Amino acid sequence: MIRYFWWPLLAAFLLPRPALAMPLPDCAGKVELTQAHVVRVEKDGALILPDGRGALLEGLRLPGWDQPLAPIAVQAIEALRALVTRAPLTVTTTAPESDRYGRLRVQAFSDVWLQVELLRRGLARVAIMPDRQECSPDFYEAEIEARQAGRGLWALPEFAVRKAKDFSAPEGSFQIVEGHVFNVASPGGRMFLDFDPDFRKGFSAIIAPEDRKAFRNSDPALEELVGRDIRVRGILTNFNGRPEIALFNPRQIELLK
Repeated sequence: MIRYFWWPLLAAFLLPRPALAMPLPDCAGKVELTQAHVVRVEKDGALILPDGRGALLEGLRLPGWDQPLAPIAVQAIEALRALVTRAPLTVTTTAPESDRYGRLRVQAFSDVWLQVELLRRGLARVAIMPDRQECSPDFYEAEIEARQAGRGLWALPEFAVRKAKDFSAPEGSFQIVEGHVFNVASPGGRMFLDFDPDFRKGFSAIIAPEDRKAFRNSDPALEELVGRDIRVRGILTNFNGRPEIALFNPRQIELLK
């Protein structure tokens, strides 16, 4: 009888245990689910939860969004599938919790922070949304680590950080651009951060009138960026032959020096 009494206790120490979720960072928001098992991972990186809801990893952009069959895109999805199956997830949310399709916008944790792990492996880039910026310092740190090490997508020329001088990239693509700010002006209500001495040509970052309030208390102020080297990111558009990226969140701007 003694042997049988002690067996459950002994088994608790000898049998493999599931990995515990890591401690949650302060920026994570409120816990939405614990011990969540992902049913599947869609090709766009959406996680399908047991209750049928979809969840998107907030704050990052997987490679190959417009080229889903690219090898690096396949590698990123396979890595994500491996991460979500090796341990149950703790899923957290911050308001607004869902996108327009009803999918949860989440931070996801197992024994690792999924977003940070993908960024460190070079299998994603930081993507700041207009209404969200939580955890962006952690994300930028992980991205910089991968970029400096040349991991994953950072070894591929199509994902390289572009220089604002002599800038060229496909319209509609997600780009990261760095350069020297020569001028900040707001003709007609739109604010322009010009990366060329001649504002009529070269690359610019723009802020629409309705988005300027988000930058009201930015540090440094936008006008103080003149003479500074910065890095911006977003979707590339073309206005009268001039490449532009729209800024709607101060966290889209990184100070280089």
